[in-house]
Amino acid sequence: MLRDIDNYFLNKDEPVKGCLLFLREFIPAFDNNITEAWKYGMPFYCYKGKMFCYLWVVKKNHNPYLGVVDGNKIDHPLLVMEKRARMKTIQFDARQDVPVDTIREILGMALALRR
Repeated sequence: MLRDIDNYFLNKDEPVKGCLLFLREFIPAFDNNITEAWKYGMPFYCYKGKMFCYLWVVKKNHNPYLGVVDGNKIDHPLLVMEKRARMKTIQFDARQDVPVDTIREILGMALALRR
């Protein structure tokens, strides 16, 4: 029987599914202290047990996105605050290559807040 978190990824349609599965592997591989968890009905990634970032899909356009906890403390031109108080997000076009260097830069900035 699959876990809820596994079903979340596997029930998505391509190309969103492929993008999210790539990010699912990439984020924990970025740092040994990042672990995957199922919180609030979505995949969360924790750094040393504390919420760090999460993955979700925009309902209107079906773009996958990375949400960064405490993103309000990060100044990056591609992170968007919208109506959130603490989180910032970056959306991806699942039909395009994932911007690995940008994600690496944003995750690095987010980790710097935790150290």
